[in-house]
Amino acid sequence: MQYHQIRLLTCFAFLFLLFQSCTKDEDFAIADAGTEQLRSDNQDGRDGRGPNRLVNTESEIALAWMDLFLELERYAAGMRPNASARAIAYIHLAAYETGLPAMPDFESNEERLPGLEIQRLNNSQRIDWEIALNASYAASTRHFLLNIDPGLASRIDELEANLNTEYGNNSSPQDLEASTNWGKQVAQAVIAYSQTDTEGETQVRDPQPHSYVPPTGEGYWTFSAEPERALFPYWEKVRTFVVSPDQTTAIPPISYSEDPNSEYYQQMLEVYQSNNDARKEDGEDLWIAEFWSDDVENLTFSPPARQVSIARQLIDQFDLNLEEALHLNLKVGFALNDAAVAAWKYKYEFMVMRPNVFIHEFIDPNFQTNLYRLIPWPNPTFPSYPSGHSCFASAAGGVFIDFLGNEVNFTDRSHEGRSEFRGAPRTFPTVEEFAAENAFSRIPLGVHMRMDCSEGLRLGYEIADAINDFRLRRRRS
Repeated sequence: MQYHQIRLLTCFAFLFLLFQSCTKDEDFAIADAGTEQLRSDNQDGRDGRGPNRLVNTESEIALAWMDLFLELERYAAGMRPNASARAIAYIHLAAYETGLPAMPDFESNEERLPGLEIQRLNNSQRIDWEIALNASYAASTRHFLLNIDPGLASRIDELEANLNTEYGNNSSPQDLEASTNWGKQVAQAVIAYSQTDTEGETQVRDPQPHSYVPPTGEGYWTFSAEPERALFPYWEKVRTFVVSPDQTTAIPPISYSEDPNSEYYQQMLEVYQSNNDARKEDGEDLWIAEFWSDDVENLTFSPPARQVSIARQLIDQFDLNLEEALHLNLKVGFALNDAAVAAWKYKYEFMVMRPNVFIHEFIDPNFQTNLYRLIPWPNPTFPSYPSGHSCFASAAGGVFIDFLGNEVNFTDRSHEGRSEFRGAPRTFPTVEEFAAENAFSRIPLGVHMRMDCSEGLRLGYEIADAINDFRLRRRRS
């Protein structure tokens, strides 16, 4: 074959491939455009229709209900910390599933959570998503926040009515009714699903069961007064959403020892000195200890709710839209719930005593924790290892890092303006730093050894990794 014939055939081949490539690119563009048009025409994934996708909607409705939750949860007797973590997960599961029809890039949890059954939207219904979410938040908050004075609980009705007035002006009565019914329907489906968790339902109503008698052993935790009776001792049996406690790992605690040269004794001595130095100096260490405490009913919200407060501030700081806010809150809720189940499994497995008991017997019989002035008894009412505060901090912190990145330049204003304790805002360049400060604040507060905090922090990040691998965003071909 002559050279010019080869060159001609080569040119024809090149043009043919170029044409095919352009045709394929054009086909993909047409397919994507068709997909977007389909999503625009049918915005929900459940055959319902709505006026707006949540990606184009601001997050104020979610922030308003987060604010009310934080105001009320501090007065919810007997919930902290585990029942609160469970409530947070279910409230935000209901909100996510309520808004899901306007989130076509996301999937439902129904297939992942056997027993969760949500009826599909009717194709003829038009949904105002903020009204629907308002109804969902109201119903789920009303159900999951327990033991609140009726005067405070009425705040739920007030907020629901006020937001219906604010957001309902541009909708017809028929659309308002359909939207409200959708939100209530999803919330009730989630509530019904929660009630199939018989362990969770039983334990939130009997958090300090008389049936539990702690085992005895050298260095074991126990209680000496009725208010200190074991709190949530069977919590490892409660339902998890992503990672069960038998899928987590644990590093055993340092062996108990009364030898002053042992590592165990030295860590107890660190608690004693750090606690006393913080109180004597009345400076940053005491500020850190009280800033992160969140131990006391009627004074602050609970440790899991503290992570809701941080999430609320980050949503505002990063100007997340409603779709992003619902997604973030769902993952934080799952992380907090699963962290509580895992941490409490290991607490009652290892049975490590609180520093207060050891220090009284072997170091200083007059020792008082820095928590004691805020609480009617000297210790949290469950074993020490691992630290629950630390585990909640890193479980949520790992989700924040995955969602927003580590470098956030965040100022935590959770307790701004409080005068009963040191709650002035603190600023952190990274998520890792505020999670670590939260964890190790328990040492100058006098209620945890360093090993408790380190293991809680490690376990929480392990749970966060599992939560971050739990993907709800649809994969596009």
